[in-house]
Amino acid sequence: MHVTYWLEHAWLDPFVEPGVALDLTDGRITAVRKDVPAPPPGATVLRGLTIPGLANAHSHAFHRALRSTVQVGSGTFWTWREVMYRVACRLTPESYFELARAVYAEMALAGITAVGEFHYLHHGSGGTPYAEPNAMGEALIAAAGEAGIRITLLDTAYLSSGFGVAPNRHQQRFSDGTAEGWAERASLLKESDHVRIGAAIHSVRAVPADQLSTVASWAQSREAPLHVHLSEQTAENDACLVAHGLTPTRLLADHGVLGPRTTGVHNTHLSDEDIALLGSTSTGTCMCPTTERDLADGIGPATRLQKAGSKLSLGSDSHAVIDLLEEARAMELNERLRSRTRGHWTAAALIRAASADGYAALGWHDAGTIEPGALADLTTIALDTVRTAGPLPRLGAETAVFAASAADVRHTVVGGRHVVRDGAHTMIDSVPAALAKAIAAVHG
Repeated sequence: MHVTYWLEHAWLDPFVEPGVALDLTDGRITAVRKDVPAPPPGATVLRGLTIPGLANAHSHAFHRALRSTVQVGSGTFWTWREVMYRVACRLTPESYFELARAVYAEMALAGITAVGEFHYLHHGSGGTPYAEPNAMGEALIAAAGEAGIRITLLDTAYLSSGFGVAPNRHQQRFSDGTAEGWAERASLLKESDHVRIGAAIHSVRAVPADQLSTVASWAQSREAPLHVHLSEQTAENDACLVAHGLTPTRLLADHGVLGPRTTGVHNTHLSDEDIALLGSTSTGTCMCPTTERDLADGIGPATRLQKAGSKLSLGSDSHAVIDLLEEARAMELNERLRSRTRGHWTAAALIRAASADGYAALGWHDAGTIEPGALADLTTIALDTVRTAGPLPRLGAETAVFAASAADVRHTVVGGRHVVRDGAHTMIDSVPAALAKAIAAVHG
């Protein structure tokens, strides 16, 4: 199928170009034509600034049901976790499908064209497997399909409550008993046009050290992405030092987990040696600034990690908000607060982290750019809203990153298909109503 899109303004890394025509065949870009001042006959018009589709590299879809509920009062990451468990225990494959479908549709409205779902809610009540062992994961895959976005299902090994501690009653739904049991179940998952299958280690406290290499080997044999929550909390670091005499990063390194297909999520509380290990192995870093602020985790050493060789991506994680433009902006502004200097990343570098580098972290190496051969995943940001009006179009990248929000996304295209048109989802009539209904069902 051949389609042409005409972009009023396009970010062709690193510059904004006016009047760009894209020729697409079967969901891929076949030609990028500059200096096209008016839409060619029959072309679909995208007015505003079009950038590559945004890749949300770290998501827990069911956490969307916690929005605002966990903002009441105070507390810590650990008290927040208790509320999260109460929501997790209520989900079924059917209700998770409805919730995730609405959440992924919200992502599409925010210009997100691919999501990395860090999925550990595998089994039924008390840890009893479903008749279909991957019923929950398949629900997420189906939900992404109906919402019109790509998904990398990062099937997660979660085997213990802490170092040497069995899963608690809430976590029994997460556990396959052993890494071998996890691998057997995860191996049943299948990829398709909109689906990649990856692996995840929940954290060093949730997978015993002698089983880390099993998960790493599974991912390596498939050349699949491998993600891990890493040093999000100082308590995790302290417990790991007591249990093993090593930092979590060193423990992962010693068991073959680090490498160019691996991404550490958060990477907040790292030693100098940790940063050097992550950089020298080309292990990526997924920053989730909104969640890290919301949970009072701290500000990770993103600039030092990047300089060491760790590629940066971005995620909305717990979905306190779903806005990859805000995550990109927050990474820079957080660093400004800490360092009291400005300009750690250009707008182009931040867009890259939110698009091409996020896609790469999720195993999609042919997406996240506007160039021939790439998947035709596009996000168009309006340049005429109260937030974006005024600056010259050639400053569109700076406007997108430092002024725009998810509310300014006008169009989302995935594989050449218009998923969001003029700010409305083309497949789901009312995303707010779908969210309200699904969340109400979870809370009972």
